Amino acid sequence: MGAVDARHVRVSKRLSTVLRHRPASLGLTLDPQGWVEVDVLLAAFAAHGTPLTRSDLDAVVAGNDKRRFALAIGTDGRERIRASQGHSVPVDLGLPDSTPPERLFHGTSAAAVPAILREGLVKRGRHAVHLSVDVPTARIVGARRHGAVALLVVDAAAMAAAGHRFQCSANGVWLTEHVPPAFIRRLEPRPPE
Repeated sequence: MGAVDARHVRVSKRLSTVLRHRPASLGLTLDPQGWVEVDVLLAAFAAHGTPLTRSDLDAVVAGNDKRRFALAIGTDGRERIRASQGHSVPVDLGLPDSTPPERLFHGTSAAAVPAILREGLVKRGRHAVHLSVDVPTARIVGARRHGAVALLVVDAAAMAAAGHRFQCSANGVWLTEHVPPAFIRRLEPRPPE
């Protein structure tokens, strides 16, 4: 990994932390939908000893494989940025309810499976439970957890039929408030993909 790539990884992680969990760490306040003006964000980074150029920010946003960040022009004509999902600070992403695919997937650690099968998938300190549309993505998410990877399949169609609401974020992550255990089953070790 080159020096530029390593810097972009560091910036991406810091940006995720700021826009999802700790905006106050740079003296920022997110609007109710999680947005902050790009110029304000760049000034805050500089004021806190981490200068960030606009070209670095654009490279991080464009190069992020999970499309963690969204850029938009506000009604005032100013460019804004926000995290696509994963907030632990209160935000209303304004995502419309959507009909999910029949099945969704969740990658986690094998150690967490017994609790999940008892309690369901719980958002804990996050804005919502995150679900993947396919097994490979869920496997990547699960690999970021500690320990052996376990894959779960969620009967999203049955959940929706039972009245549970789903939203799909700009980067294709499906969000819901809670997945009760009745709608979850463990995928066996190496399912066909």
